Amino acid sequence: MVLDTIGGDTQERSRKVLKKRGLLASVVQSPDAEKAKEFGVRSAFVLSQPNGNELAEIAALIDSGNLKVVLDRILPLSEARRAHELSQNGHARGKIVLRVKED
Repeated sequence: MVLDTIGGDTQERSRKVLKKRGLLASVVQSPDAEKAKEFGVRSAFVLSQPNGNELAEIAALIDSGNLKVVLDRILPLSEARRAHELSQNGHARGKIVLRVKED
């Protein structure tokens, strides 16, 4: 399975790494069904709408310690480019957080 979070050319190249009947799921653009058929893979466009009540439940789980978030590092917003590079190069072992305002 490939989860496409970028789209465009990245989505196009992603089909080539899938095994037959593999799944290309995208959260940014609908994969071309004809190309998926041509490559012998499945495709799906995944869309979700934020839900305030569900987000509040998730926050409560985090606050209570019942859900743990793995943080790789916290960087200032000025290092957004570095954060993106770390994320894209697979050097992050958890979430990268950008701090918008210093305390």
